[in-house]
Amino acid sequence: MLIAAAARAADAPKIPDTLQQRIAACTTCHGVHGEGTPGSGYFPRLAGKPAAYLARQMQDFQNGLRKYAPMEYTVRQLSPAYMQEIAEYFAAQQVPYSRSPLPPVSAATLQRGEQLVSKGDPASRIPACASCHGNQLTGVQPSTPGLVGLPYDYLSAQLGSWRTHTRGTVAPDCMAVIANRLSDSDITAVAAALASRQLPADTHAQAAGSVTPPLPCGVLGATGDGT
Repeated sequence: MLIAAAARAADAPKIPDTLQQRIAACTTCHGVHGEGTPGSGYFPRLAGKPAAYLARQMQDFQNGLRKYAPMEYTVRQLSPAYMQEIAEYFAAQQVPYSRSPLPPVSAATLQRGEQLVSKGDPASRIPACASCHGNQLTGVQPSTPGLVGLPYDYLSAQLGSWRTHTRGTVAPDCMAVIANRLSDSDITAVAAALASRQLPADTHAQAAGSVTPPLPCGVLGATGDGT
């Protein structure tokens, strides 16, 4: 029996010890290069997002601040160094964007969404998405993600998750504050407007310090810009 077991072990295929092999659990949902799975309408693009943002999301899943069982299980045993390695891999990927399905929404809904994305709603104390995520919604280094190219279902679900406390981050959690100022129809409008936006010529995140957020955000550090 021992000889047979040893023979089977010798015949077993060798699993390559590469980062690509070790992140197979990530790429199954998010794509080989973190391009996302647009056809699903849910799994978001990771490619090109700031490494500090990606590492923070894994930490938040690990620490119970974000709730999604498959991600919580995937990152449970990962060390900080390994999570940083994964984040840097996906941040460095440069792959084309693909459009995700959009629900049928009215012109008025899209107009409201564009208002919130570009100008906000001062009367409701809702800042513009662009005031934190950059003029072209491509994100800001080192910790603010881009929003362009994300699926409608994912955007809508995340805004809802901040309202139901199934997504959070270190205090003060500025996105939780903003999401709770949005009505249900506003969430639909913002998600639809962002998901239908044309991509800018340059999709890289803006330089650190190029944006001054309108609210204090714990993930951005003491200076408000992640530095």
